[in-house]
Amino acid sequence: MLILNKHTLHEPPPGADILSLEGMVLCIDKPLTWTSADVVRKIRFRLQRYYQIKKIKVGHTGTLDPLATGLMIVCVGKATRDSDVFQAQDKEYLAGIQFGATTPSFDLEHETDATYLWEHITRKRLEEKIKDFLGEQFQIPPVYSAKVIDGIRAYEYARQGMETPEMKKNLIRINALEIIDYSPPLLTLRITCSRGTYVRALARDLGVALESGAHLISLRRSGSGTFRADDALTIEEFEKLFI
Repeated sequence: MLILNKHTLHEPPPGADILSLEGMVLCIDKPLTWTSADVVRKIRFRLQRYYQIKKIKVGHTGTLDPLATGLMIVCVGKATRDSDVFQAQDKEYLAGIQFGATTPSFDLEHETDATYLWEHITRKRLEEKIKDFLGEQFQIPPVYSAKVIDGIRAYEYARQGMETPEMKKNLIRINALEIIDYSPPLLTLRITCSRGTYVRALARDLGVALESGAHLISLRRSGSGTFRADDALTIEEFEKLFI
């Protein structure tokens, strides 16, 4: 299948027959505040107009929250058949985590709901504690997440004030955790993990493990499988390619 990213930016767009042949895979750098569905809609609309085709299959291979940026792999045409393969690949993230406070969504979507002491969290203690999070483990997803419960997204229960059913634990795997910077109470962490890992939940659990509270203040998906965010097209670059 055809891969479109910054390395192919100056090549002419493929013909419409690519959709019914092997399909194509777009590496997109999702902008801040955009939903994953926003990206899919933008791509579908642009390609429909460019190819003059009313129906084009377009799907992403892993949701990114609106407050996250970075790599989204978008499959188009026949390539959508391989979406599960891409979705199953391990992911890499750069996460900004703030200790000393929590929010209901474990990120900046909501205001702080509690504060905690954080001065006792030294780099040495942090380095020791993150080792406990490596390997396979069960993780409780955030209530404010796209997790489907009885056919309804968990965030729909939470945002409408409905009683949220018990969040079932997911079996995940964290392959690597690397401290990029620690300027208390702010931590920048590189995370390599399996599909289904909620980095917001990791921030929550890390705060608890360090006898404090924590929430996510930034998140960027820097890689998925062999694909890298540095090679991904911005929305503007994609639009110029299919002008």
